[in-house]
Order: sequence, then C-alpha cells, then structure tokens
Amino acid sequence: MISASLIDDLTRIVSDAGAAILRVRAGSLDKRDKADGSPVTAADEAAEAIILAGLAALLPGIPVVSEESVDARPEALGARFLLVDPLDGTRELLAGRDEFTVNVALIENGTPLLGIVAAPALGLVWRGHVGHGADALQLDPGNGPEQARECTPIHTRPWGASAVALASLSHLDATTAAFLDRLPGIERHSCGSSIKFCRLAEGAADVYPRFGTTCEWDIAAGHAVLAAAGGKVVNPTGEALRYGQAQLDFRVPAFLAVGDPARLEHLIQR
Repeated sequence: MISASLIDDLTRIVSDAGAAILRVRAGSLDKRDKADGSPVTAADEAAEAIILAGLAALLPGIPVVSEESVDARPEALGARFLLVDPLDGTRELLAGRDEFTVNVALIENGTPLLGIVAAPALGLVWRGHVGHGADALQLDPGNGPEQARECTPIHTRPWGASAVALASLSHLDATTAAFLDRLPGIERHSCGSSIKFCRLAEGAADVYPRFGTTCEWDIAAGHAVLAAAGGKVVNPTGEALRYGQAQLDFRVPAFLAVGDPARLEHLIQR
C-alpha cells in the first residue's frame, strides 16, 4: 500500500537531492562527458548519492535503477522497483537555466504507480499517485512537505480551441517537429526536462510528443504525475508504455503524452 507518509518521505528525499544540486551549482559543476556523449556533473552525482541512501533506508529490498549507476542495478527487478533520474536536464543546468528536475518513480508490473518530480531552482514539487490524484507544492529545496508554502491538487484540462504543445528544448528531433507542424492552430512552447509532463498535469498545456529515443528514468516520474492528474502517456500507436525493459537498455523509442485522453485517437491519426 502507498501511504501518505511514504509519499511525504519520498518528497523529503527528492527535496534534499534538489538542495544538493543547488549547493553544487553555486560552486564547480565539474562537467564531463559519459561514454554515450551526454554530460554529467558533480551535481548529478551528489543528488544520486542522497537519493540512493534515502531509498535504501526507506524502502529496503526494493530494487533501484538510477541513471548514473544503471550498470550496478540488480539482475532481477521483480514486479516492483524504483526508477531514478537524479538530475534530468543537465544541459539546462550547464546553460544556466532553471528547468532541471529530480525524479523518483515507483513502478509496479511495468507501469508507473507513483512519481515525485522536483524543480529545485523553481521551488516546485509535483507528486502523483495513480488512481489517487496529484498535487503541486511550493517548497524550498531541503525542506519537507510539511513546510510547503502551498499544496494544491492538480488536474489536466480538456482539449480546447487554443491548445498548447510542449517540445523538448534540447532534444527536438525532426519527426517530432513534423508532427507538431501537422497540428493546425496549436501554440508551441519549448522547455527542458520532465517539467513538460507536470505542465500537462496542472492544466497549463495539452500535448507533449517525443518521437526520438529517451530513457525510462527520464519520463517515469512525470508519467506517473500526469496519469494521476488525469492524463495519459502511450507509444505512437496508442499502446501503454512498459517500464523495466532491461533488454532494451531501458530505452523508450517514442511516446505521446496528452492531458485529455479523449484527444488521443485524433493525435495518433496525425
């Protein structure tokens, strides 16, 4: 069972990781490139260390797959495991922008059940428990949820006459751009990291397509928040995403996230 106290404890862990990122950002990020060419910094590693230690104490025995230590993952994940991206939007961080996030998701039978997404530089946290709703907190990094300045339930919105599409700021591919071009009259915004899922969840936008490859830990927490708020995330043919695909190196070839599920069939036809 997922209790309110467990959600709060996970929120504290994510908040502490966000505070660590900001402390590192105030000094030297020590940027270097990983084998796949993507950047990693001391902030990624500081956040991951806090999250892994916190999860080991809070949920002992539940396997964890985390971006910066994916090679050390357990061989068997089982029906329930955690997906962690300690710093999504490293390129935004390096560019001096504030659209980077900390992400923790609980996966059950291949489906996101619970997600926590924090944007520490913005003082925001989004949380979602699928089937039980989602909320947004104004929370200073390092503080617990009981210290939130505001906690507001969030919901997606119906697709309206003036819809808003969100696109990746650093990873917009040609196929996604072409899909957006085929949506007449839609307003297009670009932003970084998993914040895009959260903007859909709180009813500030309507669709977020990505037809380029990403990783499960990049999207699992945002997926849970959006699903808990009434939205949906599917592959381009409308099928549910499955998480824990170690045989695919935890890669997601493409997805379509939408606030109003009633609009999905039309979007898939596009």
